[in-house]
Amino acid sequence: MKSIDHPENQHDRKVEIRVIARVLPYLWPKGQAWVKWRVIIALVSLVMAKLVAVATPMIMGAAVDNLSGDGGPSQILMLGAIGLTVAYGLSRILESAFQQLRDIVFAKVGQRALRKVGLETFQHIHNMSLRYHLSRQTGGLSRVMERGVKGVSFLLRFLLFSIGPLALQLILISIALATLFNVRYLGVIALAVVAYVLFTAVVTEWRVKIRKVMNDQDKDANQKAIDSLLNFETVKYFGAEMREAGRYDAAMEGYEAAAIKTSYSLGFINIGQSLIINTAMVAVMIMSAQDVAAGRASVGGFVAVNAYIMQVMMPLNFLGFVYREIRQALVDMSEMFSLLERPPEVEDKDAATALKVTGGCIEFRDIQFSYDAERPILKGVSLKVEPGQTWAIVGPSGSGKSTLGRLLFRFYDVNDGALLIDDQDIRDITQRSLHEAIGVVPQDTVLFNDTIYYNIAYGRTGATPDQVKTAAKAAQIHDFVESLPMGYETTVGERGLKLSGGEKQRVGIARTLLKDPPILLLDEATSALDSETEYDIQDSLIQMGRGRTVLTIAHRLSTVVHADRIVVLEKGQIVEQGRHDELMLKAGRYAHLWNLQLAENGKASRHNELV
Repeated sequence: MKSIDHPENQHDRKVEIRVIARVLPYLWPKGQAWVKWRVIIALVSLVMAKLVAVATPMIMGAAVDNLSGDGGPSQILMLGAIGLTVAYGLSRILESAFQQLRDIVFAKVGQRALRKVGLETFQHIHNMSLRYHLSRQTGGLSRVMERGVKGVSFLLRFLLFSIGPLALQLILISIALATLFNVRYLGVIALAVVAYVLFTAVVTEWRVKIRKVMNDQDKDANQKAIDSLLNFETVKYFGAEMREAGRYDAAMEGYEAAAIKTSYSLGFINIGQSLIINTAMVAVMIMSAQDVAAGRASVGGFVAVNAYIMQVMMPLNFLGFVYREIRQALVDMSEMFSLLERPPEVEDKDAATALKVTGGCIEFRDIQFSYDAERPILKGVSLKVEPGQTWAIVGPSGSGKSTLGRLLFRFYDVNDGALLIDDQDIRDITQRSLHEAIGVVPQDTVLFNDTIYYNIAYGRTGATPDQVKTAAKAAQIHDFVESLPMGYETTVGERGLKLSGGEKQRVGIARTLLKDPPILLLDEATSALDSETEYDIQDSLIQMGRGRTVLTIAHRLSTVVHADRIVVLEKGQIVEQGRHDELMLKAGRYAHLWNLQLAENGKASRHNELV
């Protein structure tokens, strides 16, 4: 068990202070007067509740003294006792009323903060670069966000309503004990509070380490579960249900071990806290009983001291819980805020302007790029796609074809050179305007688990039903959709798995047609389809490209014979370019790839005939 002053703990403290500093503005935001007023009213209600709470034992003690028979005739004593009892009841009601008022007034502040930090995290995750998302696990990322947002809600509430109020209550009770009773009581309570806080802090540091392990194991198990469910068909194909169950169980075994340690440590800390609290309580009550026996205090004083001890010890016991939860919330939140503090790899410049598409000319000017410094992908690629033309990028796997598409959409920035659209460097324009100008049909169209209508309408905010159906007709999927029992309200399932590959691709084409972009990027849009479906969709893609600048990244050369220019890329460099007929006459690299694919298709055809 490390000491509180251990360097690792000091680093954790700095992280936690930074996290708290990030959270506090949600309590006192600039330009949000209504939030500040609610916080002020909640704090006033809290102070009033504590003042009433500290006065309550004094009223109880006076009632007991009144009933002890030292104040005069029994009828007067009874009337006084009844009045004090009513006052005691009213004080309890007032205390509860102020506490409820505090909670009611603060509820909107807390929920607003929860919503804002959740939205900020969600937007930041979407703003992160493709490289970040390719290296992260979605299940683990969702867990970080979920725990972090909940931690913010907890921290805001307990920072405001637990730590500060408890300190105020301890001060008020200390004043009451020192002035109305014996200062020795205060000494015992102070000693108990110090011992309690030190014990709780030391043991909680140990428990926080276990909590971090639990979080890691929880993320691992959740990621394995999500990954396995997303790949349900693959699991079935290879009969790997038991293998997947074993991987999940191994992750849960680590979580189980950490959870058991947490339970053991919780029992240990609860026993220690109870020992400190009850020892102090017994000591003070013995001292008070001795004072009553010696005539230095009344029976009512004994009752009042007991009530004050309970007021100290019960919140102190709650403080142990709050401290543990705050420390655990800080652990949960530190991951989320670390994510928020991580800048996106690709960001807009401060002076970035919106892209102005005048024709749709795309120019790659001496592009140098690598995902890893030790493995260059593009080595001085230069090409210029004139407005309204269709250019195709072909080449073997790993040549850098798809990388050109990712650079055009600015998922990454080039290492050297420049990428321009209508003579505007895309690094100088806003990403939003760039993305609005480019329509992408990827190799594998991924759909939302919603209706066909929703997935097509996703292409344009505020699209009308007629516009959606017009796009569907242009993509040659309208008749198919109309033949379905639910029509456009048919749900497509997780990632669109209820549709065939060709149907998904047509929905993707309709979605992009609805967007109506001046520039079109087809990233191996038909390579995952069978030849017949590919032939049908190819006509849709050709129609889609009319009047637009089109950059086609293709593996199957038969899909690009119509292109105005074909660029052959190999090992990150352009080795040939020209029209299909020109390249075939050269009998170079393109012709070789064409003949190779033709031979492969011939073998496939003969095989099908034999079958």
